[in-house]
Amino acid sequence: MILEGRTLAAQIRETLPARAEAVRQKMGRPIGLCAIGSTEDYGAYVYLKKEVEAAKKLGVKTQVFEVNNQTPAADFLHLVTQLSADPNTDAILIPRPLPDHLAATDFADRLAPQKDIDGMSNINMGNLFLCKTWPEIQALKGFVACTAMAVIRLLQFHQVRLEGTEAAVIGRSSTVGRPLAHLLTCQNATVKICHTKTDLPRAVKDADLVCSAAGTPGLIQTHWLRPGTTVVDISTNWHENQLCGDANPAELQARSISYSPVPGGVGPVTLACLLENIILSGERKL
Repeated sequence: MILEGRTLAAQIRETLPARAEAVRQKMGRPIGLCAIGSTEDYGAYVYLKKEVEAAKKLGVKTQVFEVNNQTPAADFLHLVTQLSADPNTDAILIPRPLPDHLAATDFADRLAPQKDIDGMSNINMGNLFLCKTWPEIQALKGFVACTAMAVIRLLQFHQVRLEGTEAAVIGRSSTVGRPLAHLLTCQNATVKICHTKTDLPRAVKDADLVCSAAGTPGLIQTHWLRPGTTVVDISTNWHENQLCGDANPAELQARSISYSPVPGGVGPVTLACLLENIILSGERKL
């Protein structure tokens, strides 16, 4: 089975224009999105512009602030604090990676949780990890990392069973790996978090579900996996002049292993979840 994401993404996005317009009418202005993007990472910055353009098409008022290796940390922190306090800014997006000296600041502590649409603030992250069950996740008033939530929604859409399964998450970042592992635990899966020091063949050999966000083309070897395994490929890599994930889809198909394609799998759902969170940031002010 191919876990394609475009159908689910279209379903999520279908009602968003009308919801954005309803918020605009009630607030007397469009929802305001401000993004702070690093121009040092070309791929991430291009994707940010794509996200902003998608939000514009929903009727969201957008503004992008650029940072780079020369941006003073104090200026960056002032901007985050200023946008968090601005009544006309409803949603804030700060994609990573950031320049090292900016990433090392306490910006996540200054980011207003009700505007933090990708769930990276200390409060939103802390509230996520206080949850034990899926109903508690659903009752959160803040936001959860969009890519991690997109993986869960994609699996639910394709009716992949999670309760009681063995899952391996490759990658331990705060943006994907760790929040995803916790969301899977709240779905009653038993989860291993894998990283560069993990013996991967051993870690995944008994897994029912493998979620890879390593960003390494060809990392997942199909002979490691048992028949019936589901692979969610989260990475977007540029390799040999094409986009790819961490696994080889032809090899997965040859062994009848279900997988999400790159592109067209987790990516479209992540964007849809982000756009939905932008609308939610406005709706929650009404």
